[in-house]
Amino acid sequence: MNRTYTIGLDYGTQSARALLVRTDGLIAATAVCDYADGVIDEHLPGSRRALGADWALQNPADWLTVLEAIVPQVLAAAGVAGEQVIGIGVDFTACTILPTTADGTPLCQLPAWRETPHAWPKLWKHHAAQPQADRFNQVAVARGEAFLARYGGRVSSEWLLPKALSILEEAPSVYDAASRIIEGGDWLVWQLSGQERRNACAAGYKACWTKGEGYPSADFLAALHPRFAAVVEEKLSAEVLPAGAYAGGLTPAWAGRLGLPAGVAVGVAMIDAHAGALGMGVGTPGVLGMIMGTSTCHMLLGREAALAEGISGVVEDGIVPGLFGYEAGQAGVGDIFAWFVEHGAPAAYEDEARASGVSLHELLSARAARLAPGASGLLALDWWNGCRTPLVDADLTGVIFGYSLNTKPEEVYRALIEATAFGTRLVIETFTSQGVPVERLVATGGLTKNRLLMQIYADVTNRPIEVAGTEQATGLGAAMLGATAAGSAAGGFDSLGDAVAAMASAPAASYQPDAGAAAVYEVLYRQYSRLVDQFGRRADSPLKALRQLKLRSM
Repeated sequence: MNRTYTIGLDYGTQSARALLVRTDGLIAATAVCDYADGVIDEHLPGSRRALGADWALQNPADWLTVLEAIVPQVLAAAGVAGEQVIGIGVDFTACTILPTTADGTPLCQLPAWRETPHAWPKLWKHHAAQPQADRFNQVAVARGEAFLARYGGRVSSEWLLPKALSILEEAPSVYDAASRIIEGGDWLVWQLSGQERRNACAAGYKACWTKGEGYPSADFLAALHPRFAAVVEEKLSAEVLPAGAYAGGLTPAWAGRLGLPAGVAVGVAMIDAHAGALGMGVGTPGVLGMIMGTSTCHMLLGREAALAEGISGVVEDGIVPGLFGYEAGQAGVGDIFAWFVEHGAPAAYEDEARASGVSLHELLSARAARLAPGASGLLALDWWNGCRTPLVDADLTGVIFGYSLNTKPEEVYRALIEATAFGTRLVIETFTSQGVPVERLVATGGLTKNRLLMQIYADVTNRPIEVAGTEQATGLGAAMLGATAAGSAAGGFDSLGDAVAAMASAPAASYQPDAGAAAVYEVLYRQYSRLVDQFGRRADSPLKALRQLKLRSM
Protein backbone atom coordinates (compact mmCIF):
# COMPACT_ATOMS: atom_id res chain seq x y z
CA MET A 1 0.00 0.00 0.00
CA ASN A 2 1.18 3.52 -0.80
CA ARG A 3 2.43 5.18 2.38
CA THR A 4 3.74 8.41 0.88
CA TYR A 5 1.80 11.61 1.53
CA THR A 6 1.84 15.25 0.52
CA ILE A 7 0.15 18.26 2.10
CA GLY A 8 -1.85 20.82 0.13
CA LEU A 9 -2.31 24.21 1.80
CA ASP A 10 -5.32 26.05 0.35
CA TYR A 11 -5.45 29.71 1.41
CA GLY A 12 -8.82 31.33 0.77
CA THR A 13 -10.46 34.65 1.58
CA GLN A 14 -11.79 33.86 5.05
CA SER A 15 -9.94 30.70 6.03
CA ALA A 16 -7.22 28.22 5.14
CA ARG A 17 -7.51 24.49 4.60
CA ALA A 18 -4.96 21.70 4.76
CA LEU A 19 -5.37 18.44 2.84
CA LEU A 20 -3.28 15.39 3.63
CA VAL A 21 -3.19 13.44 0.37
CA ARG A 22 -1.65 10.08 -0.46
CA THR A 23 0.34 10.23 -3.67
CA ASP A 24 -2.20 7.97 -5.37
CA GLY A 25 -4.77 10.73 -4.83
CA LEU A 26 -6.56 9.49 -1.72
CA ILE A 27 -7.48 12.42 0.54
CA ALA A 28 -6.68 11.09 4.00
CA ALA A 29 -7.75 14.10 6.08
CA THR A 30 -8.71 17.76 5.90
CA ALA A 31 -8.68 20.60 8.42
CA VAL A 32 -9.95 24.18 8.20
CA CYS A 33 -9.26 27.22 10.34
CA ASP A 34 -10.71 30.73 10.02
CA TYR A 35 -8.53 33.84 10.06
CA ALA A 36 -9.03 35.72 13.33
CA ASP A 37 -9.20 39.10 11.57
CA GLY A 38 -10.89 37.79 8.43
CA VAL A 39 -11.20 40.44 5.73
CA ILE A 40 -10.13 43.84 7.08
CA ASP A 41 -12.34 46.33 5.24
CA GLU A 42 -13.51 48.83 7.86
CA HIS A 43 -10.54 49.68 10.08
CA LEU A 44 -7.16 48.21 11.01
CA PRO A 45 -7.04 45.75 13.94
CA GLY A 46 -6.92 47.63 17.22
CA SER A 47 -7.61 50.95 15.49
CA ARG A 48 -10.68 53.09 14.93
CA ARG A 49 -9.21 54.73 11.84
CA ALA A 50 -11.61 54.03 9.00
CA LEU A 51 -10.29 52.57 5.77
CA GLY A 52 -11.32 54.09 2.47
CA ALA A 53 -13.89 52.80 0.02
CA ASP A 54 -13.04 49.54 -1.77
CA TRP A 55 -10.28 48.61 0.68
CA ALA A 56 -9.79 44.95 1.62
CA LEU A 57 -6.78 43.90 3.69
CA GLN A 58 -5.63 40.86 5.66
CA ASN A 59 -3.35 40.15 8.59
CA PRO A 60 -0.32 38.00 7.66
CA ALA A 61 -0.12 36.83 11.25
CA ASP A 62 -3.41 35.01 10.62
CA TRP A 63 -1.85 33.08 7.75
CA LEU A 64 0.82 31.63 10.04
CA THR A 65 -1.48 31.06 13.02
CA VAL A 66 -3.86 28.89 10.99
CA LEU A 67 -0.91 27.04 9.44
CA GLU A 68 0.28 25.93 12.87
CA ALA A 69 -3.22 24.63 13.60
CA ILE A 70 -4.26 22.79 10.44
CA VAL A 71 -1.14 20.80 9.57
CA PRO A 72 -0.87 18.97 12.94
CA GLN A 73 -4.64 18.44 12.80
CA VAL A 74 -4.57 16.53 9.50
CA LEU A 75 -1.65 14.39 10.61
CA ALA A 76 -3.43 13.49 13.83
CA ALA A 77 -6.79 12.90 12.12
CA ALA A 78 -5.26 10.43 9.65
CA GLY A 79 -2.85 8.83 12.12
CA VAL A 80 0.01 9.60 9.74
CA ALA A 81 3.53 10.24 11.01
CA GLY A 82 5.25 13.38 9.82
CA GLU A 83 8.04 11.24 8.35
CA GLN A 84 5.61 9.91 5.76
CA VAL A 85 5.10 13.39 4.25
CA ILE A 86 7.35 14.13 1.29
CA GLY A 87 6.12 17.52 0.11
CA ILE A 88 4.10 20.66 0.79
CA GLY A 89 2.27 22.68 -1.86
CA VAL A 90 0.58 26.06 -1.49
CA ASP A 91 -2.24 27.78 -3.31
CA PHE A 92 -3.34 31.28 -2.41
CA THR A 93 -5.88 33.92 -3.40
CA ALA A 94 -4.47 36.32 -5.97
CA CYS A 95 -3.63 38.98 -6.40
CA THR A 96 -2.99 39.34 -2.64
CA ILE A 97 0.23 41.27 -2.06
CA LEU A 98 2.21 42.58 0.90
CA PRO A 99 5.23 44.86 1.35
CA THR A 100 8.07 43.40 3.42
CA THR A 101 11.59 44.08 4.57
CA ALA A 102 14.54 42.33 2.93
CA ASP A 103 14.22 39.36 5.28
CA GLY A 104 10.49 38.95 4.61
CA THR A 105 9.10 40.68 7.69
CA PRO A 106 5.74 42.27 6.76
CA LEU A 107 5.91 46.02 7.27
CA CYS A 108 2.60 45.96 9.11
CA GLN A 109 4.23 43.92 11.87
CA LEU A 110 6.72 46.70 12.61
CA PRO A 111 5.58 49.34 15.14
CA ALA A 112 6.46 52.18 12.77
CA TRP A 113 4.00 50.98 10.14
CA ARG A 114 1.26 49.18 12.06
CA GLU A 115 -1.14 52.11 11.79
CA THR A 116 -0.46 52.65 8.07
CA PRO A 117 -3.02 50.87 5.83
CA HIS A 118 -0.69 50.62 2.82
CA ALA A 119 1.75 48.58 4.94
CA TRP A 120 -0.79 45.74 5.24
CA PRO A 121 -1.47 42.97 2.69
CA LYS A 122 -3.94 44.02 0.04
CA LEU A 123 -6.41 41.18 -0.53
CA TRP A 124 -7.35 40.11 -4.05
CA LYS A 125 -10.64 42.00 -3.86
CA HIS A 126 -9.03 45.27 -2.80
CA HIS A 127 -10.26 47.63 -5.55
CA ALA A 128 -8.98 50.96 -4.27
CA ALA A 129 -6.23 50.96 -6.92
CA GLN A 130 -8.77 51.53 -9.71
CA PRO A 131 -7.37 54.99 -10.62
CA GLN A 132 -3.93 53.42 -11.04
CA ALA A 133 -5.39 50.56 -13.10
CA ASP A 134 -7.24 53.01 -15.35
CA ARG A 135 -4.06 54.95 -16.00
CA PHE A 136 -2.09 51.73 -16.49
CA ASN A 137 -4.50 50.69 -19.23
CA GLN A 138 -4.63 54.12 -20.86
CA VAL A 139 -0.83 54.40 -21.02
CA ALA A 140 -0.45 50.82 -22.28
CA VAL A 141 -2.97 51.44 -25.07
CA ALA A 142 -1.41 54.77 -26.01
CA ARG A 143 2.04 53.19 -26.21
CA GLY A 144 0.81 50.11 -28.07
CA GLU A 145 2.17 47.75 -25.42
CA ALA A 146 1.92 44.22 -26.79
CA PHE A 147 1.55 42.53 -23.41
CA LEU A 148 -1.94 44.00 -22.92
CA ALA A 149 -3.41 41.74 -25.61
CA ARG A 150 -2.63 38.70 -23.47
CA TYR A 151 -5.12 39.95 -20.89
CA GLY A 152 -8.08 40.78 -23.05
CA GLY A 153 -6.90 44.36 -23.43
CA ARG A 154 -7.35 45.39 -19.80
CA VAL A 155 -5.47 45.02 -16.52
CA SER A 156 -7.51 44.84 -13.30
CA SER A 157 -7.26 46.99 -10.20
CA GLU A 158 -6.86 43.70 -8.33
CA TRP A 159 -3.46 43.03 -9.91
CA LEU A 160 0.04 43.57 -8.55
CA LEU A 161 1.33 46.51 -10.56
CA PRO A 162 -1.67 48.85 -10.01
CA LYS A 163 -1.63 47.98 -6.30
CA ALA A 164 2.11 48.59 -6.04
CA LEU A 165 1.72 51.88 -7.92
CA SER A 166 -0.96 52.95 -5.44
CA ILE A 167 1.51 52.39 -2.59
CA LEU A 168 4.10 54.55 -4.35
CA GLU A 169 1.66 57.36 -5.09
CA GLU A 170 -0.38 57.35 -1.87
CA ALA A 171 2.20 56.20 0.72
CA PRO A 172 5.68 56.81 -0.72
CA SER A 173 7.34 56.24 2.66
CA VAL A 174 5.88 52.72 2.76
CA TYR A 175 7.09 52.13 -0.78
CA ASP A 176 10.58 53.27 0.21
CA ALA A 177 10.62 51.02 3.27
CA ALA A 178 9.48 47.95 1.31
CA SER A 179 12.43 45.93 0.05
CA ARG A 180 9.97 43.47 -1.47
CA ILE A 181 6.38 43.56 -2.74
CA ILE A 182 5.30 39.95 -2.93
CA GLU A 183 2.29 37.69 -3.48
CA GLY A 184 0.88 36.12 -0.32
CA GLY A 185 1.51 32.61 -1.66
CA ASP A 186 5.13 33.38 -2.46
CA TRP A 187 5.57 34.95 0.97
CA LEU A 188 4.22 31.84 2.68
CA VAL A 189 6.63 29.64 0.69
CA TRP A 190 9.40 32.03 1.77
CA GLN A 191 8.47 31.52 5.42
CA LEU A 192 8.35 27.73 5.10
CA SER A 193 11.50 27.25 3.06
CA GLY A 194 13.59 30.29 3.89
CA GLN A 195 13.83 30.98 0.12
CA GLU A 196 12.14 33.79 -1.79
CA ARG A 197 10.62 32.24 -4.91
CA ARG A 198 8.14 33.86 -7.31
CA ASN A 199 5.68 31.61 -9.11
CA ALA A 200 4.93 31.83 -12.83
CA CYS A 201 1.19 31.47 -12.28
CA ALA A 202 0.74 34.64 -10.20
CA ALA A 203 3.49 36.55 -12.03
CA GLY A 204 1.96 35.70 -15.39
CA TYR A 205 -1.72 36.20 -14.65
CA LYS A 206 -1.47 39.03 -12.09
CA ALA A 207 1.79 40.92 -12.80
CA CYS A 208 1.99 40.90 -16.62
CA TRP A 209 5.10 38.70 -16.63
CA THR A 210 5.87 36.67 -19.77
CA LYS A 211 8.32 33.80 -20.10
CA GLY A 212 11.34 34.92 -22.10
CA GLU A 213 10.39 38.59 -21.84
CA GLY A 214 9.81 39.22 -18.15
CA TYR A 215 7.71 42.04 -16.75
CA PRO A 216 6.64 45.19 -18.64
CA SER A 217 9.59 47.36 -19.65
CA ALA A 218 11.17 49.98 -17.44
CA ASP A 219 10.22 52.58 -20.06
CA PHE A 220 6.56 51.72 -19.74
CA LEU A 221 6.70 51.64 -15.94
CA ALA A 222 8.46 55.03 -15.94
CA ALA A 223 5.61 56.43 -18.01
CA LEU A 224 3.33 55.61 -15.08
CA HIS A 225 5.65 57.23 -12.52
CA PRO A 226 9.37 58.02 -12.81
CA ARG A 227 10.20 56.09 -9.65
CA PHE A 228 8.15 53.08 -10.79
CA ALA A 229 10.70 52.29 -13.51
CA ALA A 230 12.79 50.29 -11.03
CA VAL A 231 9.94 48.42 -9.30
CA VAL A 232 10.95 45.07 -10.84
CA GLU A 233 14.61 45.44 -9.94
CA GLU A 234 13.97 46.87 -6.48
CA LYS A 235 10.78 45.20 -5.25
CA LEU A 236 9.99 42.09 -7.30
CA SER A 237 12.21 39.31 -8.63
CA ALA A 238 13.43 38.55 -12.10
CA GLU A 239 13.57 34.82 -11.32
CA VAL A 240 10.17 33.21 -11.82
CA LEU A 241 9.66 29.45 -11.41
CA PRO A 242 6.95 27.22 -12.95
CA ALA A 243 4.34 25.25 -11.04
CA GLY A 244 5.71 22.08 -9.51
CA ALA A 245 9.21 23.50 -9.09
CA TYR A 246 11.14 22.93 -5.87
CA ALA A 247 11.35 26.10 -3.79
CA GLY A 248 13.43 24.73 -0.94
CA GLY A 249 13.36 22.42 2.06
CA LEU A 250 11.18 23.02 5.12
CA THR A 251 13.18 24.98 7.70
CA PRO A 252 13.97 23.35 11.06
CA ALA A 253 11.92 26.00 12.87
CA TRP A 254 8.79 25.33 10.83
CA ALA A 255 9.39 21.58 10.90
CA GLY A 256 9.18 21.72 14.67
CA ARG A 257 5.98 23.76 14.64
CA LEU A 258 4.21 21.54 12.11
CA GLY A 259 5.38 18.11 13.24
CA LEU A 260 7.24 17.39 9.99
CA PRO A 261 10.87 16.53 9.25
CA ALA A 262 13.18 19.38 8.33
CA GLY A 263 13.98 19.44 4.63
CA VAL A 264 10.57 18.26 3.38
CA ALA A 265 10.18 19.62 -0.18
CA VAL A 266 8.23 22.87 -0.47
CA GLY A 267 6.88 23.66 -3.93
CA VAL A 268 6.49 27.12 -5.41
CA ALA A 269 3.03 28.58 -4.91
CA MET A 270 0.09 28.87 -7.29
CA ILE A 271 -3.15 30.86 -7.59
CA ASP A 272 -6.02 29.02 -5.89
CA ALA A 273 -8.29 28.76 -8.96
CA HIS A 274 -5.45 27.47 -11.13
CA ALA A 275 -4.55 24.87 -8.54
CA GLY A 276 -8.21 23.87 -8.66
CA ALA A 277 -7.81 23.16 -12.36
CA LEU A 278 -5.05 20.68 -11.55
CA GLY A 279 -7.19 19.03 -8.89
CA MET A 280 -10.00 18.64 -11.44
CA GLY A 281 -7.66 16.76 -13.76
CA VAL A 282 -6.72 19.58 -16.16
CA GLY A 283 -3.21 18.41 -17.00
CA THR A 284 -3.22 18.05 -20.77
CA PRO A 285 -4.34 20.26 -23.69
CA GLY A 286 -8.01 20.32 -24.62
CA VAL A 287 -9.49 19.83 -21.13
CA LEU A 288 -11.58 22.83 -20.07
CA GLY A 289 -11.94 23.07 -16.30
CA MET A 290 -14.91 25.06 -15.03
CA ILE A 291 -14.93 26.22 -11.42
CA MET A 292 -18.59 27.04 -10.94
CA GLY A 293 -19.76 29.13 -8.00
CA THR A 294 -20.79 32.74 -7.55
CA SER A 295 -18.91 33.26 -10.81
CA THR A 296 -17.31 30.76 -13.17
CA CYS A 297 -13.62 30.54 -13.94
CA HIS A 298 -12.61 28.62 -17.08
CA MET A 299 -9.13 27.06 -17.30
CA LEU A 300 -7.71 25.50 -20.46
CA LEU A 301 -4.30 24.28 -21.65
CA GLY A 302 -2.94 24.64 -25.16
CA ARG A 303 0.29 23.84 -27.00
CA GLU A 304 0.54 27.26 -28.64
CA ALA A 305 -0.22 30.86 -27.72
CA ALA A 306 -3.33 32.44 -29.20
CA LEU A 307 -4.74 35.86 -28.37
CA ALA A 308 -8.43 34.96 -28.22
CA GLU A 309 -10.99 37.73 -27.69
CA GLY A 310 -11.52 38.63 -24.07
CA ILE A 311 -9.37 35.85 -22.64
CA SER A 312 -8.20 37.04 -19.23
CA GLY A 313 -4.71 35.62 -19.50
CA VAL A 314 -2.47 33.53 -21.72
CA VAL A 315 0.60 32.43 -19.76
CA GLU A 316 3.27 29.95 -20.77
CA ASP A 317 3.98 27.64 -17.80
CA GLY A 318 1.11 29.36 -16.01
CA ILE A 319 -0.65 26.13 -15.03
CA VAL A 320 1.43 23.19 -16.31
CA PRO A 321 5.07 23.64 -17.41
CA GLY A 322 5.59 23.38 -21.16
CA LEU A 323 2.04 24.40 -22.00
CA PHE A 324 0.14 27.66 -22.36
CA GLY A 325 -2.49 28.19 -19.70
CA TYR A 326 -5.63 30.11 -20.66
CA GLU A 327 -7.99 31.75 -18.21
CA ALA A 328 -11.47 33.00 -19.04
CA GLY A 329 -14.59 33.53 -17.01
CA GLN A 330 -18.09 34.75 -16.35
CA ALA A 331 -18.40 37.57 -13.83
CA GLY A 332 -21.71 36.38 -12.46
CA VAL A 333 -23.33 32.94 -12.33
CA GLY A 334 -24.45 31.74 -8.90
CA ASP A 335 -24.77 35.39 -7.88
CA ILE A 336 -27.42 35.85 -10.59
CA PHE A 337 -29.55 33.00 -9.23
CA ALA A 338 -29.09 34.32 -5.69
CA TRP A 339 -30.24 37.77 -6.86
CA PHE A 340 -33.43 36.32 -8.32
CA VAL A 341 -34.19 34.22 -5.26
CA GLU A 342 -33.77 37.27 -3.03
CA HIS A 343 -35.64 39.77 -5.18
CA GLY A 344 -37.81 37.85 -7.65
CA ALA A 345 -39.45 34.97 -5.80
CA PRO A 346 -42.90 35.81 -4.39
CA ALA A 347 -43.87 35.20 -0.77
CA ALA A 348 -46.06 32.24 -1.77
CA TYR A 349 -43.00 30.42 -3.08
CA GLU A 350 -41.11 31.15 0.12
CA ASP A 351 -44.00 29.70 2.12
CA GLU A 352 -44.12 26.58 -0.07
CA ALA A 353 -40.38 26.03 0.24
CA ARG A 354 -40.51 26.44 4.00
CA ALA A 355 -43.44 24.02 4.31
CA SER A 356 -41.63 21.46 2.15
CA GLY A 357 -38.39 21.80 4.06
CA VAL A 358 -36.37 22.82 1.01
CA SER A 359 -34.57 25.99 -0.06
CA LEU A 360 -36.04 28.41 -2.56
CA HIS A 361 -33.30 27.36 -5.00
CA GLU A 362 -34.41 23.74 -4.69
CA LEU A 363 -38.09 24.61 -5.13
CA LEU A 364 -37.45 26.77 -8.21
CA SER A 365 -35.13 24.14 -9.70
CA ALA A 366 -37.76 21.43 -9.23
CA ARG A 367 -40.45 23.56 -10.88
CA ALA A 368 -38.08 24.65 -13.67
CA ALA A 369 -37.15 21.03 -14.38
CA ARG A 370 -40.76 20.40 -15.51
CA LEU A 371 -40.38 22.92 -18.32
CA ALA A 372 -39.19 21.97 -21.79
CA PRO A 373 -36.42 23.99 -23.46
CA GLY A 374 -37.96 27.04 -25.13
CA ALA A 375 -41.34 26.55 -23.45
CA SER A 376 -41.16 29.77 -21.43
CA GLY A 377 -40.60 32.04 -24.41
CA LEU A 378 -37.84 33.77 -22.43
CA LEU A 379 -34.24 34.51 -23.36
CA ALA A 380 -31.72 36.28 -21.12
CA LEU A 381 -28.27 37.83 -21.28
CA ASP A 382 -26.07 36.81 -18.34
CA TRP A 383 -24.46 40.18 -17.57
CA TRP A 384 -25.83 40.96 -14.11
CA ASN A 385 -22.23 41.61 -13.01
CA GLY A 386 -20.81 42.65 -16.39
CA CYS A 387 -19.23 40.47 -19.07
CA ARG A 388 -15.75 39.15 -18.39
CA THR A 389 -15.25 36.92 -21.46
CA PRO A 390 -15.32 37.72 -24.29
CA LEU A 391 -16.38 41.39 -24.08
CA VAL A 392 -14.32 42.46 -21.02
CA ASP A 393 -16.90 45.09 -20.09
CA ALA A 394 -17.91 45.50 -16.46
CA ASP A 395 -20.53 48.13 -17.39
CA LEU A 396 -22.81 45.70 -19.22
CA THR A 397 -25.99 44.70 -17.42
CA GLY A 398 -28.49 41.86 -17.52
CA VAL A 399 -31.46 41.58 -19.85
CA ILE A 400 -34.48 39.26 -20.05
CA PHE A 401 -36.59 39.10 -23.22
CA GLY A 402 -40.03 37.62 -23.68
CA TYR A 403 -41.87 38.51 -20.47
CA SER A 404 -45.66 38.27 -20.52
CA LEU A 405 -48.48 38.47 -17.99
CA ASN A 406 -48.32 34.69 -17.79
CA THR A 407 -44.59 34.47 -16.97
CA LYS A 408 -43.91 32.46 -13.81
CA PRO A 409 -40.91 32.69 -11.44
CA GLU A 410 -39.61 29.23 -12.36
CA GLU A 411 -39.58 30.24 -16.02
CA VAL A 412 -37.39 33.23 -15.22
CA TYR A 413 -35.16 31.08 -13.00
CA ARG A 414 -34.68 28.58 -15.80
CA ALA A 415 -34.01 31.35 -18.34
CA LEU A 416 -31.25 32.68 -16.09
CA ILE A 417 -29.66 29.24 -15.84
CA GLU A 418 -29.86 28.92 -19.61
CA ALA A 419 -28.29 32.36 -20.05
CA THR A 420 -25.23 31.37 -18.00
CA ALA A 421 -24.99 28.16 -20.02
CA PHE A 422 -25.08 30.21 -23.24
CA GLY A 423 -22.30 32.36 -21.76
CA THR A 424 -20.17 29.27 -21.16
CA ARG A 425 -20.79 28.11 -24.72
CA LEU A 426 -19.68 31.53 -25.94
CA VAL A 427 -16.43 31.11 -23.99
CA ILE A 428 -15.90 27.67 -25.55
CA GLU A 429 -16.54 29.00 -29.07
CA THR A 430 -14.23 31.95 -28.41
CA PHE A 431 -11.44 29.47 -27.68
CA THR A 432 -12.15 27.12 -30.56
CA SER A 433 -12.57 29.89 -33.13
CA GLN A 434 -9.03 31.05 -32.31
CA GLY A 435 -7.52 27.61 -32.78
CA VAL A 436 -7.44 26.52 -29.12
CA PRO A 437 -9.25 23.18 -29.06
CA VAL A 438 -11.73 22.22 -26.33
CA GLU A 439 -12.20 18.46 -26.28
CA ARG A 440 -13.47 17.70 -22.79
CA LEU A 441 -15.40 19.60 -20.09
CA VAL A 442 -14.82 19.06 -16.36
CA ALA A 443 -16.62 21.03 -13.64
CA THR A 444 -16.31 21.59 -9.92
CA GLY A 445 -17.80 24.00 -7.39
CA GLY A 446 -21.05 24.42 -5.55
CA LEU A 447 -23.24 24.74 -8.65
CA THR A 448 -22.37 21.21 -9.78
CA LYS A 449 -24.78 19.96 -7.09
CA ASN A 450 -27.70 21.31 -9.11
CA ARG A 451 -28.61 18.49 -11.50
CA LEU A 452 -30.94 20.65 -13.59
CA LEU A 453 -28.23 23.25 -14.13
CA MET A 454 -25.64 20.66 -15.12
CA GLN A 455 -28.02 18.99 -17.60
CA ILE A 456 -28.87 22.35 -19.17
CA TYR A 457 -25.15 23.10 -19.56
CA ALA A 458 -24.63 19.73 -21.27
CA ASP A 459 -27.60 20.37 -23.58
CA VAL A 460 -26.61 23.95 -24.43
CA THR A 461 -22.97 23.09 -25.17
CA ASN A 462 -24.03 19.76 -26.75
CA ARG A 463 -21.07 18.18 -24.97
CA PRO A 464 -20.71 15.71 -22.10
CA ILE A 465 -19.73 17.37 -18.82
CA GLU A 466 -17.89 15.51 -16.09
CA VAL A 467 -18.10 16.53 -12.43
CA ALA A 468 -14.74 16.35 -10.69
CA GLY A 469 -14.34 13.47 -8.27
CA THR A 470 -13.58 15.71 -5.30
CA GLU A 471 -15.04 18.90 -3.91
CA GLN A 472 -11.56 19.80 -2.64
CA ALA A 473 -9.99 20.24 -6.07
CA THR A 474 -8.05 23.35 -5.07
CA GLY A 475 -6.34 21.77 -2.08
CA LEU A 476 -5.74 18.60 -4.08
CA GLY A 477 -4.03 20.68 -6.77
CA ALA A 478 -1.81 22.24 -4.10
CA ALA A 479 -0.91 18.76 -2.86
CA MET A 480 0.13 17.86 -6.42
CA LEU A 481 2.56 20.79 -6.34
CA GLY A 482 4.20 19.36 -3.22
CA ALA A 483 4.40 15.87 -4.69
CA THR A 484 6.05 17.20 -7.84
CA ALA A 485 8.51 19.34 -5.88
CA ALA A 486 9.55 16.20 -3.98
CA GLY A 487 10.26 14.24 -7.19
CA SER A 488 10.03 10.55 -7.92
CA ALA A 489 13.13 9.70 -5.91
CA ALA A 490 11.25 10.67 -2.75
CA GLY A 491 8.03 8.94 -3.82
CA GLY A 492 6.50 11.84 -5.73
CA PHE A 493 6.55 12.78 -9.41
CA ASP A 494 9.02 14.26 -11.85
CA SER A 495 6.42 16.28 -13.76
CA LEU A 496 3.23 18.05 -12.81
CA GLY A 497 1.43 16.29 -15.64
CA ASP A 498 2.34 12.94 -14.08
CA ALA A 499 1.05 14.12 -10.71
CA VAL A 500 -2.27 15.18 -12.23
CA ALA A 501 -2.64 11.86 -14.04
CA ALA A 502 -1.94 9.86 -10.88
CA MET A 503 -3.71 11.95 -8.23
CA ALA A 504 -6.83 13.43 -9.87
CA SER A 505 -9.97 11.53 -8.89
CA ALA A 506 -12.23 9.75 -11.34
CA PRO A 507 -15.34 11.81 -12.22
CA ALA A 508 -18.09 11.73 -9.62
CA ALA A 509 -20.79 12.12 -12.28
CA SER A 510 -21.23 12.72 -15.98
CA TYR A 511 -24.00 14.56 -17.81
CA GLN A 512 -24.75 13.59 -21.40
CA PRO A 513 -26.48 16.01 -23.79
CA ASP A 514 -30.04 15.21 -24.83
CA ALA A 515 -30.33 15.43 -28.61
CA GLY A 516 -33.83 16.94 -28.61
CA ALA A 517 -33.01 19.59 -26.03
CA ALA A 518 -29.71 20.39 -27.77
CA ALA A 519 -31.58 21.06 -31.04
CA VAL A 520 -33.87 23.60 -29.35
CA TYR A 521 -30.95 25.24 -27.58
CA GLU A 522 -29.13 25.54 -30.89
CA VAL A 523 -31.93 27.84 -32.07
CA LEU A 524 -31.95 29.79 -28.81
CA TYR A 525 -28.17 30.15 -28.79
CA ARG A 526 -28.21 31.75 -32.24
CA GLN A 527 -30.65 34.33 -30.88
CA TYR A 528 -28.46 34.80 -27.79
CA SER A 529 -25.47 35.44 -30.08
CA ARG A 530 -27.44 38.09 -31.97
CA LEU A 531 -28.23 39.81 -28.69
CA VAL A 532 -24.57 39.70 -27.64
CA ASP A 533 -23.68 41.61 -30.80
CA GLN A 534 -26.58 44.04 -30.52
CA PHE A 535 -26.32 44.89 -26.83
CA GLY A 536 -22.69 44.11 -26.05
CA ARG A 537 -20.50 44.95 -29.02
CA ARG A 538 -22.27 47.96 -30.54
CA ALA A 539 -21.25 51.40 -29.33
CA ASP A 540 -24.89 52.52 -29.44
CA SER A 541 -26.10 49.70 -27.20
CA PRO A 542 -29.10 50.73 -25.09
CA LEU A 543 -27.29 49.25 -22.10
CA LYS A 544 -24.55 51.85 -22.51
CA ALA A 545 -27.08 54.67 -22.67
CA LEU A 546 -28.88 53.39 -19.59
CA ARG A 547 -25.59 53.16 -17.73
CA GLN A 548 -24.77 56.78 -18.51
CA LEU A 549 -28.20 57.94 -17.36
CA LYS A 550 -27.76 56.08 -14.10
CA LEU A 551 -24.32 57.59 -13.49
CA ARG A 552 -25.58 61.11 -14.17
CA SER A 553 -28.36 60.65 -11.63
CA MET A 554 -26.03 59.58 -8.83
